[in-house]
Amino acid sequence: MTAAKDFAPWQQRAYAHAAAALDGGRLGHALLVCGPDQLGKRAVVERLARRALCRTPDADGEPCGRCRSCELFAAGTHPDYELVSFVMNKEGTRLRTEIVIDQMRALSARFALTAQYGGAQVVVVDPADAVNHHAFNALLKTLEEPQPGRYLWLVSTEPARLPATIRSRCQKLEFRLPPRDEALAWLRDRGHADRSAVEALDAARGHPGLADAWLRDGGLELRRSVADDLARLARGDASPAETAQRWAADEEAALRLRFAADHALAQASGLTDARRTRTLATWFDAANRTRALLRTTIRSDLAIAELLLSWQAQAAAKPGAAQRT
Repeated sequence: MTAAKDFAPWQQRAYAHAAAALDGGRLGHALLVCGPDQLGKRAVVERLARRALCRTPDADGEPCGRCRSCELFAAGTHPDYELVSFVMNKEGTRLRTEIVIDQMRALSARFALTAQYGGAQVVVVDPADAVNHHAFNALLKTLEEPQPGRYLWLVSTEPARLPATIRSRCQKLEFRLPPRDEALAWLRDRGHADRSAVEALDAARGHPGLADAWLRDGGLELRRSVADDLARLARGDASPAETAQRWAADEEAALRLRFAADHALAQASGLTDARRTRTLATWFDAANRTRALLRTTIRSDLAIAELLLSWQAQAAAKPGAAQRT
C-alpha cells in the first residue's frame, strides 16, 4: 500500500488538501477525483480511505497500519470499503467495458447498512466515466440521499463524460500536470538520466506519469520506430499495408497512432506553408479518429492501412515534406 511519504509532489498536495477536509468535517458525501490518467489518483484515494477507516490514527491523523481496520484494508477484505470497477460479463468470458446498473444498486444497498466497524463507509467508483446511462440514474439516487459517515468517491480521467447532475453533487479534487521542473526532478529521482527524462517528458507533453511509463516499458523506442516508419512511407520505401499489419499485430496499436499523430503535429509546428499545415492538421485528426476506432469491432489493420496510405499520398504530393523528426 502506498504511504503518503512515497507520493509524488502533486499527489501529496492533493492528499493533504483532501485529508484536511476529511479531518475538519468539510469533506462531503461525494467527491469527484479527476485529472489525467497515470498521475496516481487511485493511490491517493486508497490512502484517504485508510485514513477515514483507521480506528487508531497517529497524531497527524495518518492511519496507524496496526489496528484491525488497517489490517483488513491491507488484506483487501475490509467490510466497510469497496472498489466498484469492471466485472466479468454474464458468460464469465471477459471483463465488461462498462459499469452497470446492478453494481450501482448494490452500492446503494451497501450504504443502507450500518458500518460493520462502527465508523465510516467508503465506496470508490473507478473509472466513473465508464458508468453507463442506466447506472448513472441509480448512482444519482444514491447521491441525492447522503448519509453521515458514508463516502462515495468517483475517480475519472474524463469528468466531462459524467452527467452534469452527477458532477454538481460532488466536491472536486482535481489533479493537474505539475510544473516542468518538478516533473523532471521526480523523473530523476525515479532513476532516469537527464537526457532521457527530458525527451520522455517532451514526448508526453509534460505528463510525468506517462514519461516514466514510457521510459520503463520501451515507449520511447516505439515512438522512434513510428517516426522511422512514417519517414520510410514518405520516401516510398515501405508499404502502407505491410506497415499497418505490423502496427496492428500487438497491443501497442493505439500508442503507435498517438505517436504518429504527434509526429504530424511536430512537423506542422513552425511551418509557413498554410496548405501544408492544413494537410498535416487533417492527418493529425484522422490519426486520432483511427485510434478511437480501435475500441470498436473494426478491423484495425485495414483502418490503419487507410491512414498510412493517406500519409504516403500527401507526402508524395509535396516531395520532402515528411522528414523524420
